[in-house]
Amino acid sequence: MSLIILLTEGAGQQQGNINIFDMGTMLLPMALMVGMIYFMFIRPESKRKKKTADMLANIEIADEVVTAGGIIGRVIQVDKENDVIVIETGGDKTRIRIIKSYIIENRTVHDDV
Repeated sequence: MSLIILLTEGAGQQQGNINIFDMGTMLLPMALMVGMIYFMFIRPESKRKKKTADMLANIEIADEVVTAGGIIGRVIQVDKENDVIVIETGGDKTRIRIIKSYIIENRTVHDDV
């Protein structure tokens, strides 16, 4: 009986010895993959979101904007409390209320002072 106990204890000690080099070679490819995913997907997406948020925050009256539906118009009113913008489109000066987050492009170039 004591022989079986000694054999099982010896087997457990042999399995518990992990070489640091083996662990490093196993973790290095995983760390590289996580880094690649960050730089290929997460970072560009966060930059794009920040750029869009800055564009929406800087919309002013008389800017020419493009909506997600493809409507091009000139901003005539900005309601910052409700995030609603009123734009004027076409030759007959039709006014449309649009939710601010549906604006995808601001075509007016502002001079940064």
